[in-house]
Amino acid sequence: MRTEEAAEGGHDLRHHGDAEVRDDGSALTDLAVNVRADTPPRWLRERIAGSLTGLAAYPDGRAARAAVAARHGLPVERVLLTAGAAEAFVLLARALKVRRPVVVHPQFTEPEAALRDAGHTVGRVLLRAEDGFRLDPAAVPEDADLVVIGNPTNPTSVLHPAGTVAQLARPGRVLVVDEAFMDAVPGEREALAGRTDVPGLVVLRSLTKTWGLAGLRIGYALAGPETIGALERAQPLWPVSTPALAAAEACMSSQALAEAAHAAHRIATDRAHLVAGLREFGSDGLQVAEPAEGPFVLIRLPRAAGVRRGLRRLGFAVRRGDTFPGLGEEWLRIAVRDRTTVNRFLQALDRAVTAGTD
Repeated sequence: MRTEEAAEGGHDLRHHGDAEVRDDGSALTDLAVNVRADTPPRWLRERIAGSLTGLAAYPDGRAARAAVAARHGLPVERVLLTAGAAEAFVLLARALKVRRPVVVHPQFTEPEAALRDAGHTVGRVLLRAEDGFRLDPAAVPEDADLVVIGNPTNPTSVLHPAGTVAQLARPGRVLVVDEAFMDAVPGEREALAGRTDVPGLVVLRSLTKTWGLAGLRIGYALAGPETIGALERAQPLWPVSTPALAAAEACMSSQALAEAAHAAHRIATDRAHLVAGLREFGSDGLQVAEPAEGPFVLIRLPRAAGVRRGLRRLGFAVRRGDTFPGLGEEWLRIAVRDRTTVNRFLQALDRAVTAGTD
């Protein structure tokens, strides 16, 4: 684990998984994007469609905000609805007066990109594969007044203990925990959402992944009232659309939470099947980053770039890993899918690996 200043260039921080399935990749089986397959469900589509009759009125987020607050047992003053978690990263970068921001990598690159766009010099703490990409709180510089970490982390699929993450909190420090994939973890164990005893804590959640709402853009931030106020003042007027607000309120219902919990267990089962299949390629030099706890798996293998191209020819898109600080060209991220899709993928991977070694 090491700390460094984020240099200009080197990693394409704006590259995201959807680039793998645009244009000529649109017909591929998508294992590059971490949005749950076969979503949004019908009942959610109907709720969103029902909101369209109210488009003449300006969006009113009070009901959705109250629903999010109730779901996490918080007062509404601790909740801010955003146009996806990505907007929250931009708001944090622009609204908070910080001198020494640090991002724990490998992780989702948008937080660093937003900080750099806002004129900040960004420090990086790079977690190592040899350590299982595990966090050592002591590696984060004491003078860091903003620390960003994902849990479970994209792309490593590591779920850090909540107690370990909370150790990063300090008086005068903002601790941003990206929990965009926490609802894909059975029981949401290790979640910090809803905690009010951790100083400077900001938890970000997304409804994009579990509910298939990437095109609608809806997420939220949970933090102390002063931080929420600062972020809210940095938002444009009416930042979340009426359909997105309807979706947010619907996804906080008991029915939705039960469905999400069921999906988390199914993802865990499907992930175990994927990991077991990937282990069969150990003789080919393939290594799985374990234990994986998110709806995706990170692998390391020789000639990964060539294997990725081979998979595309065979009809599968996977996420390249070299755009994540701390990773290189030998890394690929694979989204968890149902057993049938995984079996087809493993057959294609066998062909791609074999072709790469001929």
